[in-house]
Amino acid sequence: MDQIQMMESSEESKLLPDGNIASCNQSMASAEIHWSSHSDEYIPQSQSIIIIEEDKNQQKVGNCPSLMHLLKGNIGTGILAMPSAIKNAGLWVGTIGILAIGGIAIYCMHMLLNCCNILCKRVNKPTLDYASILETALQTGPERLRRWSSVGRMVVNIFLVMTQIGFCCVYLVFIAQNVKQVIDSFHKGGPPVFVYIVITTALIIPYTFVRDLKNLAPFSTFANLLNFVGLIIIFQDLFQGLPNPDKRPAYKSLDKLPLYFGTAIYAFEGIGLVMPIQNKMRYPHDFGGHSGVLNLGMVIVTCLYTATGFYGYLKFGDDSLGSVTLNLPAKNWLYISVNLLFALSMFITYGLQFYVPIKITWPWISSKITSRRWLNYSEYIYRTILVLITFGIASAVPHLELLISLIGAFASCALALMLPPIIELLTLSVEDGQLRWWTVIKDIIIIAFGLLGFATGTFSALQAIIKNF
Repeated sequence: MDQIQMMESSEESKLLPDGNIASCNQSMASAEIHWSSHSDEYIPQSQSIIIIEEDKNQQKVGNCPSLMHLLKGNIGTGILAMPSAIKNAGLWVGTIGILAIGGIAIYCMHMLLNCCNILCKRVNKPTLDYASILETALQTGPERLRRWSSVGRMVVNIFLVMTQIGFCCVYLVFIAQNVKQVIDSFHKGGPPVFVYIVITTALIIPYTFVRDLKNLAPFSTFANLLNFVGLIIIFQDLFQGLPNPDKRPAYKSLDKLPLYFGTAIYAFEGIGLVMPIQNKMRYPHDFGGHSGVLNLGMVIVTCLYTATGFYGYLKFGDDSLGSVTLNLPAKNWLYISVNLLFALSMFITYGLQFYVPIKITWPWISSKITSRRWLNYSEYIYRTILVLITFGIASAVPHLELLISLIGAFASCALALMLPPIIELLTLSVEDGQLRWWTVIKDIIIIAFGLLGFATGTFSALQAIIKNF
């Protein structure tokens, strides 16, 4: 995996820098973490983690490395859940739906990119993160809404924290189920998944005490290598012994679609990568456009998601589990290694995902602690409490498929689908002649689609969780 190297001061590398603590709230949505030496921004993105870094000379990167970062940031654990997503929609409805949701998600990325460019010129700033984009859109938008600008930033950060905590819960269940499957393949009648969740939590707590982002960078590189090797092994299994597509239902009942939507949007919530990648490019105008880096990268991502979902469901049918790794042959060492590879990768990724909610919430909590002597102890206690919260949720819902759908519908949906059109309406409403009637209708349709998925997906996931547990 290629990385853009960065040399930063030790003060900037710490979790709690001495200065500019207020800027710690500037975060973007989901599994990427991006450090900007200009504004101390941390920008996460769902499913897999990379770290985009700068050197002392603020060296920009070319189009090819930017494409690699975009691919690595969008191809993560969500791809493993695609067969179980299509199980809830049917082979052809689910496959076409992935393409449709992917298209809408890409369009929303372009929407956010365009609004950011307009707002940066409006306020004379070189760059804005997701929370700052919504805040600035409100500050410079319709006068009656300007007093809500700080609320806009808070909304983005709240959804971001919920999404990241949710991902950490998924990782606990994922690790526990994959390790349990490996153990059970040799020793039947082993302990329940809860025991594996407890053991995983106990191992993760000291790992989350790492406060320096630079110390996590090598782990990120290793995790991406594990994912790459694991996906190659998975695809070579999926392409063997495929049945005729006629043997799989083309569609399922409507009541299953909300669960499908939640899982799909969980995988496609990569909008947080848009601004940090463009800001690091040597030729930023090559990022957007019909043949730009964004479209090329997201088309590749969408094709990979579609292929995994289609061939995974075609092979395993309604036996598809919450992760395709759980459907691999149990007593073959090659496929057992895939379970272990992804379990180790998710263990590493947990610490990187966990970094984001800490970065957003801890500065406010630390400001209430007057004794510097107890500051470090309090932070360790707070980190432990947050890990135990993820443990509690994972233990209460140890069903990977339902947990992914719930998190996707409840948290990821707002960041990926609902907020970008709202930002566009706010931004263009004060741009002369740019807010046309078809723009309003188009944005309202996307918001309504996201809201429908949010409401029905969350309700269906909760209903299924209550029914199963």
